[in-house]
Amino acid sequence: MIFAIGCRSTKTIQNAMSRRDSVRSHLPLKNGRVDSLAYMQTIYQGIVSREIDYQSFSAKVKVNFVGNDGKKNDFNANIRLKKDSMLWISVNALLGIEAFRVIITPDSVKVLNKLDKIIQLRSVSYLQEITKIPFTFAELQDLLIGNPVYLDSNIVSYKNEVSAITIVSIGNLFKHLLTVNPVNYQIQHSKLDDVNTFRARTADIRYDDYENRNNTLFSTSRKITVSEKSKLEIEMKFKQYDFNIPLNFPFSIPKNYKLQ
Repeated sequence: MIFAIGCRSTKTIQNAMSRRDSVRSHLPLKNGRVDSLAYMQTIYQGIVSREIDYQSFSAKVKVNFVGNDGKKNDFNANIRLKKDSMLWISVNALLGIEAFRVIITPDSVKVLNKLDKIIQLRSVSYLQEITKIPFTFAELQDLLIGNPVYLDSNIVSYKNEVSAITIVSIGNLFKHLLTVNPVNYQIQHSKLDDVNTFRARTADIRYDDYENRNNTLFSTSRKITVSEKSKLEIEMKFKQYDFNIPLNFPFSIPKNYKLQ
């Protein structure tokens, strides 16, 4: 979703939403089942404990999204992230020419459109306008790293199978159906449905192709689908990635660029 910021001025981003999973298909926990509640809290703590701990992250990513016109839009992006501080994105068009450069901080978004020589300066709420999801900087960096987003300790139901454990939690904003591996708690699928029944806002995130590097499990393939009145679908393939290496975040505005 972050990559869509730079392309918004030249492309319309829409997609077909995948069929929604129903959180109601999971049986609620009974009040008297103290053992079940304790078990699910154990699962919750296991999921939290496997979150990736880092100070910096960099990656090269192949990104694809499909609009309502059915055309595929592919580009490569370089990402640099300093935890809780700054996200830097460089989007390359055909022949490796840089088309956009983006800087996101906890309170601002800056988009340098090198194709049209335009600079956009926005507050972080701009991300929410584009994605229709109340993302903060914290959720954005968790999404990139592969840590769970909008995970609440208020677990109301669960399903335990041989190959997966699924829990349903309810927070202030979303019902969250989260499916994890029962052995190492790596995330397989995250499904968010708005708790406001008058809204059709949903987000679906799938995590695949995990790699184990220095005892860190990292999903190198993601598919993200967001839908309400507008729709967005993005696939990301991480071709290279590194944690905790020195990074710089070059971003300068040429004098001939117009403010939009």
